[in-house]
Amino acid sequence: MGLNSRIFRGDTKLEACLISDPAHITPGGKGDHVAKIQTALTLLDAAKIDANDLRTKTYGASTAAAVLAYKKKRNIINRSYQTAPDNIVGKMTLTALDREMVAFEQRLSNVNSCAGLRSALPGR
Repeated sequence: MGLNSRIFRGDTKLEACLISDPAHITPGGKGDHVAKIQTALTLLDAAKIDANDLRTKTYGASTAAAVLAYKKKRNIINRSYQTAPDNIVGKMTLTALDREMVAFEQRLSNVNSCAGLRSALPGR
């Protein structure tokens, strides 16, 4: 399966999250993997994450709230045991984030390619 977005691909903690329930990303977590999730939430949903969470790469209250908002907006619920979204980044959430980041990165790449073409045109 694996992660495909440039931001997530190759991150061992995020890759583990896709295959192991105990590896899900939960409040209290810290590290580069959390910072990548925070970046994705900010880019995709304009999430408002507390400066301290960002600086310390911590899955604090504002990160948890941003994850919950992301999941509510997309109705990400594991219906085998849930009736409402939670604030945990598990397999379904990470898969959705990765898929959206691939599309975001592609759009960004297309914009940059178009800008490069425009600057290469005569008269520009």
